[in-house]
Amino acid sequence: MDTRDWAKARRDRTRHLIELGGLVQKAGLVELTGDDRAAMLGAFLDLAGMLKTERPNTPSRAEVLAHWRRQGRAAFEADEATTTTNDAEER
Repeated sequence: MDTRDWAKARRDRTRHLIELGGLVQKAGLVELTGDDRAAMLGAFLDLAGMLKTERPNTPSRAEVLAHWRRQGRAAFEADEATTTTNDAEER
């Protein structure tokens, strides 16, 4: 990998990590945990555990992901509607 490829890969990774951090912020986890990073990591580890392990009498991995995806899309749509409304009011 030459220097340009390495630099592009690094920029792409940095952008991805910043976007993930934005999701943490958007979900309100920073405020809800008092910016306790150990607590947030613990929560993420619990989420990962839910996806790794199928347990009796619990939703399947696919059901959990579908539920989270619906919630996430609804939040994005609500945020977009709020942003659009606020932009229109500022004009």
